Amino acid sequence: MMPTADVVASEERVEHSAALGVEASCSGRPWRWRDGVEAPAVTRLGSAIAQRYGTSEIVGRIMALRDVGLATAPDFLEPTLRALMPDPSCVIDMDVGAARLARAVRDGETVGVFGDYDVDGACASALMADVLRELGCVVHTHIPDRMTEGYGPNAPALLSLVERGASLVVCVDCGTAASDILSCLDGRADVVVIDHHKSEGAPPQILATINPNRPECASGLGGLCAAGLSFVTAVAMIRDLRRSGWFTDGREAPDLMRQLDLVALATVCDVMPLTGLNRAFVTQGLRIMGRQARLGLSTLLGVAGVQSAPSAFSCGYALGPRINAGGRIAEADLGLRLLLSEDKDDAQWIAERLDAINRKRQDVEASILDRAMEQAEAQCEAGRAVILLASKEWHVGVVGIVAGRVKEKFNRPALIGAELADGLVKGSGRSVPGIDLGSAVIAAREAGLLKTGGGHAMAAGFSLATEDIPALHAFLNERLAVAAQRPATTVLEIDAAITSAGANTEIAKDLGRLAPFGNGNEEPLLVLTHVRVVRTDRIGKDGATLRVLLEGEGRSAVKALLFRAGDSAVAAALEDRARPLLHVAGWLRAESWNGRETATFFVQDAALAR
Repeated sequence: MMPTADVVASEERVEHSAALGVEASCSGRPWRWRDGVEAPAVTRLGSAIAQRYGTSEIVGRIMALRDVGLATAPDFLEPTLRALMPDPSCVIDMDVGAARLARAVRDGETVGVFGDYDVDGACASALMADVLRELGCVVHTHIPDRMTEGYGPNAPALLSLVERGASLVVCVDCGTAASDILSCLDGRADVVVIDHHKSEGAPPQILATINPNRPECASGLGGLCAAGLSFVTAVAMIRDLRRSGWFTDGREAPDLMRQLDLVALATVCDVMPLTGLNRAFVTQGLRIMGRQARLGLSTLLGVAGVQSAPSAFSCGYALGPRINAGGRIAEADLGLRLLLSEDKDDAQWIAERLDAINRKRQDVEASILDRAMEQAEAQCEAGRAVILLASKEWHVGVVGIVAGRVKEKFNRPALIGAELADGLVKGSGRSVPGIDLGSAVIAAREAGLLKTGGGHAMAAGFSLATEDIPALHAFLNERLAVAAQRPATTVLEIDAAITSAGANTEIAKDLGRLAPFGNGNEEPLLVLTHVRVVRTDRIGKDGATLRVLLEGEGRSAVKALLFRAGDSAVAAALEDRARPLLHVAGWLRAESWNGRETATFFVQDAALAR
């Protein structure tokens, strides 16, 4: 294959086990071509996709790398619910749960909705409350306080919903592992659980547990978050009402499509795979969000300073952290209240309150992060497969975020706990791809090492007695021993190499067709080959962002940005006055400003070109 104007020839890749020969970049990371880059079949399929669907060669090849075929390419490029929505009945207990919800609508019942305190829980609760209220039900909601109530259903809160008139209680994003607690409603109210967390035991003895991650469920929808599953449940409920003739007397069915903004936000923030149905949920949901029909979200976007069209990035880094902040260190129901708000002044107050709480959360997080990193490094040096840390000085509301940061730095599953005054440790864990932390935590609970515990492959929550920490650590190290074989530094997987001449606006816009990006559909990581820095300047608060002009052969120039530059090794390489020849890894994106579109390269790493 001969070199083209925009893609480096594949023969160069075959010569090295590492991408462009980089075994240790400026940040110390090895670069590797993504699996399949060098396969002739990928090149052929990529070319076929490009020719049939009008993409660039590089985009066609990246689609082929992600197992997109000629037949599935249209649904990847333009995912729609019409093409990807399954029959809701494929989920176990769906028909029973949907029928009970439909009965509540027909009989004008009062319904209680109990949700988790994170983004997914808030979005799922808002979706169910919104739809049921539109259908005429009275709905009372409850989001538990992380500090005083903990995760999941609790008897006082459930009974309070019944005391307020609820004859049906719907638990969203929780409840699968709450069999004993849910029994308090026996004879008082029916219970439907809509959840996606794993459980290796029997489901609760309730009316319906709608959970595609139940071992006996063969739906294949285990990658949906609770909000996505709530949407599917709402579809099944509307279908039941329609079949019973509920909408024949002048009643109008709710427009469920307008709820997809909530589904998109939750899917991104709960780090669900952005493939298949989820890809359609997020693609369509972002379009709905862009119409600014939901007052709470449009207000929060304004407070967060998001001026461009909503994206998976703005969901994950602007909206999500602010909605989560209330549940972490303040009023747990602030996020839900914002999502359901119909009053402009109220929405503005809540959005500004969440923004302030998020800044406080960042301060609390920063105060414990350095110490956690030191302890984590010591455990890695000791050969531990899993990092497990706990302290009396740490805030239970931010341990999940810290676990995520520790996991990213050391490429190991990380569990971080806060020791409470009653001798109990409550914490959260985050995992790395290929290591199922949720199942391990559930197994630890069933082995008697935890008071509570559950989750999914990439995240988990737990609680235990302080004295049981060593036993838990030993259990997890043995069960997840394969994690110890992972490199101490994460490998940077490269999708393609591109010249500065090829890094143009047209290619950037074409790459944007692969969005939304996230878990399961990462933004393509490219390498600008053989470039020199011709200009740099520090911009932004405290000069934290480095603005760069990169120049390659033929004096073709590319604008680039490095965020959180600080005194990092990557920043040092870009600011080196000797102007060495570099390979620069990052993401090429099209940006619009004052009606003019340009391409900008967002730097992730750099390496000396040899």
